Amino acid sequence: MILDIINKKRLGKELSYQELDTIFNGYLKGDVADYQMSALLMAICINGMTDEEIFALTKIFIDSGDILDFSDLPGIKVDKHSTGGIGDKTTLVIVPIVAACGCPVVKMSGRGLGYTGGTIDKLESIPGYRIDLSDDEILKQVYDIGLVVTGQTGDLVPMDKAIYALRDVTSTVSSIPLIASSIMSKKIAGGADKILIDIKVGNGALLSNREDAKKLGDLMIRIGEYYGREVRTILSDMNTPLGKTIGNSLEVLEAIDVLRGVEKDNPLVDLCVTLASNMVSMSLDIPVKEAKEKVLEVIQNGSAYHKFEEMVQRQGGNLSKVKVSNHVYFLKSPKKGVIQKIDALEFGKLALYLGAGKMSMDDSIDYTVGVKLNKLLGETVKKGEVLATLYYKKKLPEIVFDNLYKID
Repeated sequence: MILDIINKKRLGKELSYQELDTIFNGYLKGDVADYQMSALLMAICINGMTDEEIFALTKIFIDSGDILDFSDLPGIKVDKHSTGGIGDKTTLVIVPIVAACGCPVVKMSGRGLGYTGGTIDKLESIPGYRIDLSDDEILKQVYDIGLVVTGQTGDLVPMDKAIYALRDVTSTVSSIPLIASSIMSKKIAGGADKILIDIKVGNGALLSNREDAKKLGDLMIRIGEYYGREVRTILSDMNTPLGKTIGNSLEVLEAIDVLRGVEKDNPLVDLCVTLASNMVSMSLDIPVKEAKEKVLEVIQNGSAYHKFEEMVQRQGGNLSKVKVSNHVYFLKSPKKGVIQKIDALEFGKLALYLGAGKMSMDDSIDYTVGVKLNKLLGETVKKGEVLATLYYKKKLPEIVFDNLYKID
């Protein structure tokens, strides 16, 4: 039976709900071997899936665990997901902004596996911050202060955890149907009324071209319609690192500067305002322009940063103890000119080498290391001027400058 299902997809044929349920739930129960599921995932990666298969697979994922119910909370709950990239700390910024605008936010985030930490790793760089809240604690915190960012509960879409671990080691992470089912199952099971998806595009992202990103966005909108959820998608650039920092503690400190209005001429600010404005627009059912006015106001009057402080304190964190390494190296420009390129992928590899990310689940992350970009894309630099500051603990890598920057 299992071989018949694998062979059917290998030939590019459509699988029924029953066939998908048999093999995926069989794998979760341990009745289907890793090599068999790997073969099916590769067949899906090569041949794709129909919408009906994707809707079915999303349901199978959702039904594999708990479905959270926040219907007792007042207001429309809007969740946001980013497909991830180098220096992406948008969740740290937009959740407090949206909550300060009067929109409740329940955000369940994950860890990173790759070049830099995920949102949970960044938050854990705040000493004492708890990411393992129970459902009751989540509900009470949102009632009390309007926001929570926590780790994914153990019983939420366990199918996704099992399948993603296999996708990660079988080169099937970039499959658009599998990405869509993974993201949407978690958002729907997590109790979101409406969903905003930030799809990163570029060499530092899962998807390197806009055509694939558009396909993914359209597909998630169709999944949302099937499940009665409004979904909006935004495509954002990931050829260049997002913002000025890469690394967990560094990114927390940059997020704080954005929330306090200290950071202004920074692409991170622009993207966060766009994402937050769309979330507020969806939650309050108002035009994006009107929502943007609210977003800018809560940044300017300090209430967005106050929400961030409230959340951190409520979850046991101490912002005064966030530290970065005192071992620094200044990367200087070998010539004068204009910065034409800052390569996201190469900077991600550099951050990984410094210890800011991990390539296996058993690796540990050093929260204090990373990179700060002193100059951004399009800026003019002089010979010998500092382009980036590297925070390290163990040793520095051999740096190939031309891989990181292009200056003309």
